[in-house]
Amino acid sequence: MNDMNNKQNIGNVRRLWLAGLIMLVCFLSCRNDGDEIIPSTETSVTEGNEGPIKGFFLLNEGNMGSNKASLDYFDYETGVYHKNIFPERNPNVVNELGDVGNDIQIYGDKLYAVINCSHLVEVMDVNTAKHIATISIPNCRYIVFDKGYAYVSSYAGPVLIDPNARLGYVAKIDTASFRITDTCIVGYQPEEMVIIDKRMYVANSGGYRAPNYDNTVSVIDMESFKEVKKIVVGINLHRLEADNYGNIYVTSRGDNKNIHSNTYILNTKNDMVTHILNLPASELCAAGDSIYVYSSEWNNNTSKNTVSYAIINTQTQSVVSQNFITDGTDKQIEAPYGIAVNPETREIYVTDAKNYINPGMLYCFTPDGRKKWETSDGTGDVPAHIAFTRKKLKKKDEI
Repeated sequence: MNDMNNKQNIGNVRRLWLAGLIMLVCFLSCRNDGDEIIPSTETSVTEGNEGPIKGFFLLNEGNMGSNKASLDYFDYETGVYHKNIFPERNPNVVNELGDVGNDIQIYGDKLYAVINCSHLVEVMDVNTAKHIATISIPNCRYIVFDKGYAYVSSYAGPVLIDPNARLGYVAKIDTASFRITDTCIVGYQPEEMVIIDKRMYVANSGGYRAPNYDNTVSVIDMESFKEVKKIVVGINLHRLEADNYGNIYVTSRGDNKNIHSNTYILNTKNDMVTHILNLPASELCAAGDSIYVYSSEWNNNTSKNTVSYAIINTQTQSVVSQNFITDGTDKQIEAPYGIAVNPETREIYVTDAKNYINPGMLYCFTPDGRKKWETSDGTGDVPAHIAFTRKKLKKKDEI
C-alpha cells in the first residue's frame, strides 16, 4: 500500500516514478548509535472505555526513502493515543523500524511489522512492543498466519520499475524459530494473501512491469506449498478479503488511465469470478457480513483524484452504501490511506496521509458514520495499518 503499489492517489503515483532514485537510500538508518532517542507523546483523544479489545497498534509507513516508519498505540481503557512508541522501548535497535511500514499483524503473543524497503519483518512482543527478532525478506509486502507459520509475500527483487522484473514468491516462516522453511514462486509482484480450506490465494499485481500488469490470483496448496493454478481476474491486483460464505473480494487498481479500479468476487468453491461490482477500491475491511471500502483513485488523464467510502453486503453481494461517513466530516480527510473496523464495537477508523510528508491524522467514526474523535496532535507520517489487540500494552516503566 505504500512505495510502489500503484495506489490510486497522487502521492503514490509520484513515488512510483521516483522509485529508481529512492532505492539508493533505502538502507540508510533512522538513528545512529549515540543519537538522542525521541520519547513517545501521549494525547487524550476520547473517554476511556473497557472492553475485550484493549487497544490497537497503528503502523505509519513513512514516506519512501525517509526511513521514518513508526509505531503508535491507542489505549481503549484510558482513551489515550501514544505516538511513536518503538524507539524508547527499543533503545538498542539502531535502525528503529526502518523504511516503509507495509503491514502489521498479531499472532499469538507477537506483533509482526512488515517493513518493505528495509527488506525485513520486525517481530515484537505484543505485550511490550519490544524487539524479539528480525526476519530478512527482500521487498516484503504482506503477512498472514496459519498453524504456527507466517507467510510473507515478496516482490523478490529490488525496489525498481523494470519491465523484466522477476516473478515474486511467498515465504513460509516458522514462528517458533523465525526461520524461513520454504518458498513458493507465484506471479509478478504479489500482494495480499488469504487462506481458505487448506489453500492460499495470492493477488499478483505486476506493478513493476507496467503497463504489462499481471492479472492473476495464484492458488497455493498448503500441504505441498506449491502453486497449483492461476485464476485470471483483472489487472494490477492488490487486496484480498474473505467473507463468511467462501468468497474472496479482490481489488484491481487498474492502470490510472483508461482502466478503472474495480472489485471482483471470487468463489473459492469453483475458483471462478462470479461478480464484478464496478466499485473502485483501495482497501477493504470485513466486519460481520459487511465489507468497508475506501477508494482514492487517481487518473493521469484528468489529473483528478476521486474518493469514496462504500459498504458491501456480503450476503447479497451488493453495494449498500456509497458513503459510510454520514455527517459530512469526510470532507476533512485530505488523502484517505487506511481503514479498519473494531470487530467488537464496529467503530470505523480512517487514516489520512495529508501531504505524505508531514504527520497524518486518524479519525474514529461511530458505527452509523458520525465522527467520534480524531488525533488532535496527529499520527506519524503516512498512517496506514491497524492491528487490534486483546492484550493491554504495558507501560514504559513496567517493562
